Amino acid sequence: MTSDVAISAPETAAANGHGEAHTTARFGALTLGSIGVVYGDIGTSPLYAFREAVMAASGAEGVPTPAAVLGVLSLILWALIVVVTLKYVVILLRADNNGEGGTLALMALAQRAVGTGGATIVLLGIISGALFYGDAVITPALSVLSAIEGMKDVTLHFEPYIVPLTVIILVGLFAVQSRGTARVAAFFGPVMCVWFAVIAIAAIHPIIEQPQVLFALNPLYAVSFMFHHGIIGFVTLGAVFLAVTGAEALYADLGHFGKRPIQTAWLFIVLPSLALNYLGQGALVLGDPGAIVSPFFQLFPQGFFRGCMVVLATAATVIASQAVITGAYSLTRQAIQLGLLPRFEIRHTSEAHSGQIFIPRINQLLLVAVVLLVLLFRSSSALASAYGISVTGTMVVTAMMGFVVIWKVWKWSPFAAAALIVPFLFLDLTFLAANLLKVFEGGWVPLALGALMIILMYTWRRGSRLLFEKSRKLEFPLADLVAMLEKRPPQRVPGTAVFLTSDPLSAPTALMHSLKHYKVLHEKNVILTIETAQTPRIDPAERVRLEQISPTFSKVTLKFGFMESPNVPKALAIARKLGWQFDIMSTSFFLSRRALKPAAHSGMPRWQDRLFISLSRSANDATDYFQIPSGRVVEVGTQVTI
Repeated sequence: MTSDVAISAPETAAANGHGEAHTTARFGALTLGSIGVVYGDIGTSPLYAFREAVMAASGAEGVPTPAAVLGVLSLILWALIVVVTLKYVVILLRADNNGEGGTLALMALAQRAVGTGGATIVLLGIISGALFYGDAVITPALSVLSAIEGMKDVTLHFEPYIVPLTVIILVGLFAVQSRGTARVAAFFGPVMCVWFAVIAIAAIHPIIEQPQVLFALNPLYAVSFMFHHGIIGFVTLGAVFLAVTGAEALYADLGHFGKRPIQTAWLFIVLPSLALNYLGQGALVLGDPGAIVSPFFQLFPQGFFRGCMVVLATAATVIASQAVITGAYSLTRQAIQLGLLPRFEIRHTSEAHSGQIFIPRINQLLLVAVVLLVLLFRSSSALASAYGISVTGTMVVTAMMGFVVIWKVWKWSPFAAAALIVPFLFLDLTFLAANLLKVFEGGWVPLALGALMIILMYTWRRGSRLLFEKSRKLEFPLADLVAMLEKRPPQRVPGTAVFLTSDPLSAPTALMHSLKHYKVLHEKNVILTIETAQTPRIDPAERVRLEQISPTFSKVTLKFGFMESPNVPKALAIARKLGWQFDIMSTSFFLSRRALKPAAHSGMPRWQDRLFISLSRSANDATDYFQIPSGRVVEVGTQVTI
């Protein structure tokens, strides 16, 4: 999951230096920040992962045996070591795209490396991005619900209020998103540090009481469990995966905190705390098999301490949810910039950190989906069945794209790259197969959400390409038009006209309509094209490309990274330094607003035509998206059949 929460530590240091060259204080702040943002999801997995895995391993009997407890514990511990530590911390954190991580950043890096013929890479990126939205819906619902369920361990009188209270907390969480996360984010690191310290300390006493639980550190217990339990072992593997959900955040948040702070936090704080807590839960169940009903909360003494733990768990799960919600905003912005989704309204909630954004439409859709999930499943055990498929799917895709990057970017031989990645891919595919067994118990939810997002992204990308090709056939070559206008110019009016177009070789529709209806031309005319690079950010020196094509016409190309929000006036200020006399108060921006109609033969099925047209209508206004002053914009309407 991708997260754009910024802690008080300077984000730029992480983004530019990748965490390699900061002072000790800054490094400490980034490490603390990563504990709060990166590890919220995986850090709250002990609330439900061990319980669900042991209950799956116990089968029909329902009473966990020592062999099942030690086998499950061994599987969880070694999943944390192999999947999280080796695959993500050691290998994938090195596969960065100019300091940025995440599936779409990896897709852009792999696509750039492959060059032409990267359609398969784009498809993989679409699949992983779409599956993330399934994860973004389930994580808040499952995390908060599992924390609030701890109230049952304080007193059974709370049971009827669990679902309503969960819904209230989730509605409140989504309601405050528009205010920005900077203030809340300052508490993330310290709260999660307290969380990890408390869950580790609480586990020490049960481990001392049942020291045989330490046998689970031997991987042979995991192998033996899988070997002797057949299909039950395979089903259990799906529940074991709950312990590593959130591992994607390690890679996705690379640009915010840098490689070293994320690695340090994992190796010295998060992994030891998680391992101790899982061992403590295992020791508790070895001593009292009945404790499997709620092993996490039973690590704490009944009464005041357990009540405090419910409050702390709720805070930790809200933090985990916050990270995945802001991740959905970040992923959406990347998808828009990479041409996978239409333009949505993006609000910036911080002047200092460009990563802190709020997308109202995504926020509303997530809230509705999350609340529906809580009301539909009503318990964390039921919801746990729906979890895992989207995350395992994303991990499989990440491993595939990782292979391309290791081969093409790192210049390894394909055999060496395969030798490194195939074992991890095999493990991810095994986890995916185990999770697919849960499709009918609730696993259909993320699959349905993912399938819907894949259809939307694919339709938008395909429709945009068809529209571009159709428009290019109908449009007049720009060079020919400029030559004609310079030879026989129409009436000139003072000022500058900027015509936005996606195709710099053809005459913009707005220019053609302006000439047709007004029969005048401005003294200076600029053909403006906005490009999105395959890198997260663009150096300001490379932002603007200026080309004079005639005495009164020039071409300006503005380049933005896929993690940047395009700001046209700010970028044009750079063009002024390059010699273009630009005064925004005497400049008019001409945009063409297209009304789409389905054609008889568009190249897409009729339902896809209608979906593309409805997506196009829902797109945010280009004036707002490119942050152009609305008082300087002239919109020209055209009708296009697709």
